[in-house]
Amino acid sequence: MNLTKSPDTALAAHDKIYRGLRAQIMYGEISPGQSITIRGIAAKFHVSMTPAREAVRRLVAEGALSMSSSGRVSTPELTNDRIEELAALRSLIEVELASRALPRAHLALIERLQTINASIGTAVSERDPIAYIRTNLEFHRTLYLRAQAPAMLAIAETVWLQLGPTMRTLYAQKPRKEPPNFHKIILSSLSAGDEPGLRLAVRQDVTQGLRMLVS
Repeated sequence: MNLTKSPDTALAAHDKIYRGLRAQIMYGEISPGQSITIRGIAAKFHVSMTPAREAVRRLVAEGALSMSSSGRVSTPELTNDRIEELAALRSLIEVELASRALPRAHLALIERLQTINASIGTAVSERDPIAYIRTNLEFHRTLYLRAQAPAMLAIAETVWLQLGPTMRTLYAQKPRKEPPNFHKIILSSLSAGDEPGLRLAVRQDVTQGLRMLVS
């Protein structure tokens, strides 16, 4: 019996690990500076070391994980300067994505965003930081998909990926008591076709919390 995995099977295993780890990092399930072993990843996903190693290399390239010269893998602990840089990137990219989405913001989209925002409220009331981060990013991703700018959205998601563990830290330090107020302004601006108001609301929404970490 030939137990060697086919290239397609190895690729599928690598992609499964990559997507699983990527989601955990983006949604703050892994703390900043937390060590991750390739052996541990392989055991968790029930695969060999090779696809686990390839998934880690891919996430290191995206800045979601860091690897020391000794081979230690961990989520990065962001400095104040790095947080400010990523906040600036969010304000530039996401404002542009929202602006491009505005002409395609039909009623069904706005209703979908309202539903997601209600889910954010549920996560806040249940004090569930992971659900809060996940639904908050879903709100933004749903809007930005209407921009039809996949390269910009990919960059935005890479920034979210790098910020995921830090966002969990922010939530622990300053837990939410209500859904983001700027989401209501975003929804109102979309309904009114108010581009300046939308741009300002998105900029404030994506930077306000991060600024608390460096104040």
